[in-house]
Order: sequence, then C-alpha cells, then structure tokens
Amino acid sequence: MMEEGDQAAGLRRWAEQFGVAAAPAPGSALAPAPPAAEPVTLMVVGLPGPLGEQSRRVRATLARWQANGHRWVGDPARWKVVALEADSPHLAVLASQQSRWALWVADDADSFRRSFRLLRRLREQTGPLRLLALHDGIASHAGLLRNLQQAAAAFLDLELLLLPEQPGGAC
Repeated sequence: MMEEGDQAAGLRRWAEQFGVAAAPAPGSALAPAPPAAEPVTLMVVGLPGPLGEQSRRVRATLARWQANGHRWVGDPARWKVVALEADSPHLAVLASQQSRWALWVADDADSFRRSFRLLRRLREQTGPLRLLALHDGIASHAGLLRNLQQAAAAFLDLELLLLPEQPGGAC
C-alpha cells in the first residue's frame, strides 16, 4: 500500500511533468497549470465511446479534480484529449514524444481485467511507464483502483497515479 508521503511525492512528480517549476509541499494543493493559452495534450488509452463523448468524459473528470482542489488542472477546456488504442503501431514513438498519459478506468465488473490487459499491452508495446488513472468518479481507491495500481507496479513495473478525491472539498 502506498504511504501518504509516497502519494505526495507522486503528485509532485506529476506536477513537474506539467511544467511546474517548484512542487508544493506535501499536503498542499498542486501549483496552478500553465496559462490557458497553452494547450496540454493528454494521451488516453481505454476510452470507450465515440470521439466527442470521449473528450467530454475526460474533461468532466478534469473539471471534477479541479473543483476538488487540484489546481494544476487549470481550465479543463485547454486539454487536448487524444484517444489511442494500446496496440497502435505509433505507440512507442508517441510514448517517447508525449509526457502526459492516462488510462481510462470504468467501474463495471470487468474493469480490472480489461484495464490490466490494456496496461500489459502498453508495456509490451514499449508504451509509457507512468499513467494517470482517469475515471467517472469511483468513490474509493480501496478496491478497484488500488488493486490495479498495485498489480501494475508489481507485475508490469508501471506507475499508475491515483488522485485523491473529496466530494465538495479540497484535496
């Protein structure tokens, strides 16, 4: 199980990927994102549905996190969401060029199996080694998300970043 210090360190590393010069102290909200004029590309694997719906779901998640005190998100509309299949022939090249990757995690009964299979394909295809777990609002990290995070680390040597969520309050 990841300790709070480890989780804060992971959040700081993620913030550094977004160009934040100095990461905030543990327990504080992440620093704000770059100005809205700068688009941010987020490569996402595992997104179900048509393209317009995919972007809407990701932006809704980003808006929820921003409302929860994750200031690094900035304006969710500035994010360019690029949905990608885990078996894309361009995966290795994109992984070397793009620094922001996410895995969409659904909350249905087959989600763990499907998500782990996607992560395994990413690893086999020389994909990204660190991904942010995106979801529609899974209430607790204790089950599906934490299990997926631990399995990704133990069996695939991948880091799956989970962001804390607190309904109606800052994280």
